[in-house]
Amino acid sequence: MEAFVSCLLQNGRFDQEQLASIKNRLVRQTIPKGGYFSEAGKVARQVGFNTRGVFRVCTYNKEGEEFTRAFIDKNRFIVDYNSFINEIPCGAYVQALTDCELHVIERADFIELSAAVPDWQPTISRIMFSTMMRKVSDAGLMLSCDARQRYVNFLERYPGIVNRIPLSALASYLGITQSSLSRIRKNL
Repeated sequence: MEAFVSCLLQNGRFDQEQLASIKNRLVRQTIPKGGYFSEAGKVARQVGFNTRGVFRVCTYNKEGEEFTRAFIDKNRFIVDYNSFINEIPCGAYVQALTDCELHVIERADFIELSAAVPDWQPTISRIMFSTMMRKVSDAGLMLSCDARQRYVNFLERYPGIVNRIPLSALASYLGITQSSLSRIRKNL
């Protein structure tokens, strides 16, 4: 819970009473490897803060081929924000690639916090904006680099998770085949 509070305090101002109110609404949740935090086609009802494990954001095409769009390591928020705020179906799946633990806030509690804690919504907005900017930066790097450089950039952006995730998910994220990924890894 300390990492969650630290993240909030890095992005906003809360007194001890407000922090206690926020903490009281957190529920610890575990998701086993292969399980889903949220699913495409369903409305997101929770915001999560990952405390252990790795998630991926993925989609599937009509042929069932998977596309990994992002990874979420520990100490990061997890939510399809558009779905959560606008109560529309999620556009992607958030799947646990390892056994995961997180702190979760239900939508009703989130709304109550928005009304009761003045800096709650601006803080969450800053965190979501920062996350969005990171995604835009990642996408720019993916478009402007060759496969080898995309892999090197991945190692820099996500240190320590390469050995904890399936190579198929990593290859999908990098936009290459598993055999190409294996060659790149061998040559580094």
